[in-house]
Amino acid sequence: MTGRTTGQTIGRIAFQGELGAYSHQACAQARPEFEAVPCQTFEDVVEMTRSGEVDLGMLAVENSTYGRVADVHSLLPKAGLHIVDEAFVRVHVNLLGVPGTRLDDIHEAHGHVVILPQCAGFLKAHGIKGRVSTDNARAAREVAEAGDKTRAALASELAAQIYGLDVVARHIEDHKNNTTRFLVMSRDADQSRRGAGEMITTFTFRVRNIPAALYKALGGFATNGVNMTKLESYMVGGSFTATEFYADIEGHPEDPHVARALEELRYFTTELNILGVYPSDRRR
Repeated sequence: MTGRTTGQTIGRIAFQGELGAYSHQACAQARPEFEAVPCQTFEDVVEMTRSGEVDLGMLAVENSTYGRVADVHSLLPKAGLHIVDEAFVRVHVNLLGVPGTRLDDIHEAHGHVVILPQCAGFLKAHGIKGRVSTDNARAAREVAEAGDKTRAALASELAAQIYGLDVVARHIEDHKNNTTRFLVMSRDADQSRRGAGEMITTFTFRVRNIPAALYKALGGFATNGVNMTKLESYMVGGSFTATEFYADIEGHPEDPHVARALEELRYFTTELNILGVYPSDRRR
């Protein structure tokens, strides 16, 4: 079984998880013409992309319900890769069972520790016990292999297709706006203007060790009318005094108001690293 999409593929894109994972769904949505390659860890995705074994990497960075994916944010600044696109994937949770399974047959549902609380209301209402699995797609594969109608998986419809399972109950998540944001990573930077919509610029920076450095560094974005959609801080090297910031802004570095804001930022920082310039996803 492979991660190939229908039709001829033009490249390979790596993702963390097994075939049928939500990251696989993101690959199919953002790059349907690419072969999707499963990896065990985020580090494996980065390394395969960096080495040229695959053309692109798909990384989950944040979820609307559970916030940022910490492992990925720590990887991005040192990955040696560039963000070339983003993809917002609506996370629908489905109850999957072996063919012929009815809802009343199911006693337990297997899913990742993050996904179980997302459908806790449904499981409780139907007397189904949640069981932790390391990966939602793996849960689907193991349910298919077991052939037991009392066991189900909490996973995507893509996983149902891949492993030959029935969708016993569709879209059972408690929160109807649950969305995960993914970033498409490449060895080569592409800062060209693409598409008809807004561009997003993502960068990391470290401020100088002076009073009110962060306030002064960010002042240029306010005075130049640049919308900052994300700002997060991270400790560097285990030190409480060295802090790195990760930011997303609307606009392209060549836009006059963005260029002025970045110039002012550089004055108050010791490091500034642009990780990527890419089109804003229409689902943003």
